[in-house]
Amino acid sequence: MSATPPAHLLAPFLAAADAVAREREDVDAETAREVMGEAATLLHNGLALDGLDEHDRAVVVAGLASALVSEDPGDAVRSRAAAVREGDPNLHDPAEVRAAYLVSASVLQL
Repeated sequence: MSATPPAHLLAPFLAAADAVAREREDVDAETAREVMGEAATLLHNGLALDGLDEHDRAVVVAGLASALVSEDPGDAVRSRAAAVREGDPNLHDPAEVRAAYLVSASVLQL
């Protein structure tokens, strides 16, 4: 049985699902929420974000939520990982952020 992801992880994914359902008439809101909820659960259960502090985890969760509703989620996640630069003043641990994106892509089989 899978553990329910915490609100700080689930909420951004559900918000992204709601936004894409509003923007694109071909997207069913209930299905989008279900898929994004499952993605959040997989990331939570897969421990993909466990190496991050609260600040960096929020950055990665927001990035993943946005990437997963893009036309090519796998490319979007890998592009985000590639864009992380050492010494980025907006991140506490850029190497861990990059790794979290790549592990997340693996966990989500992107």
